[in-house]
Amino acid sequence: MDLNQRKLWNENHKKLTSIIMKPKEHKESIDLFLHQHSLLHCSEMSHSVSTTLEDVLVKDSLEETFRKYPVVAPDTKNSIAWHIWHITRIEDMTMNVLVNNDKQVFSTDDWNKKLRISYPHSGNEMTDGEVANLSNQIDISALFEYRIEVGRKTREIVSLLKPGDFNLKIQTDRIQKLKDQNAVKDEASWLLEYWGNKRIGGLILMPVTRHIFLHLNKSIRIKQRIQKFMR
Repeated sequence: MDLNQRKLWNENHKKLTSIIMKPKEHKESIDLFLHQHSLLHCSEMSHSVSTTLEDVLVKDSLEETFRKYPVVAPDTKNSIAWHIWHITRIEDMTMNVLVNNDKQVFSTDDWNKKLRISYPHSGNEMTDGEVANLSNQIDISALFEYRIEVGRKTREIVSLLKPGDFNLKIQTDRIQKLKDQNAVKDEASWLLEYWGNKRIGGLILMPVTRHIFLHLNKSIRIKQRIQKFMR
């Protein structure tokens, strides 16, 4: 995705925001979401013929670039590995638990062992030591495999939603389920309150599209800064 394509993504997100809560625009909302979402994961995830934002991030990136912590950036010091893990964990828990009332992908197929990390939460409010540990220990290949599985599950879930479902409020028992699963740290309990005030359409807009878009753009800027000084 070049600059013009990113501008188009933003324009389409504004359009999605304007129609997603309208049951009569349900099919168009689904189709537009699937298009927007496909550009936020690797092209392999959705078999996209377009170069995605994640493709841009991964191309010519070094493993040490993903792991470097802390980084020098205006609005974050967290590693790219942390950013990718963070957006994927949040997509997993919001779509599979809050929307679909099902298990997280993370809790199936021993993903915690594959990823080589023991953190069950979203990554919000992690200490410097925890971020450093995650950045050093996480299996990068497994991280992107996990990301593909989460992305495909999201598309399956959203594709099965019916007209009017985007207006449904997030049920409190599902918020409690995430709390019981230690999906957020106690210091980040505000996140559960934030999600609890959302409707399904609101979660689609943020975090499952806009949140990912912001973190991928941030990660690309971090990559460019790090690898510029490696030449």
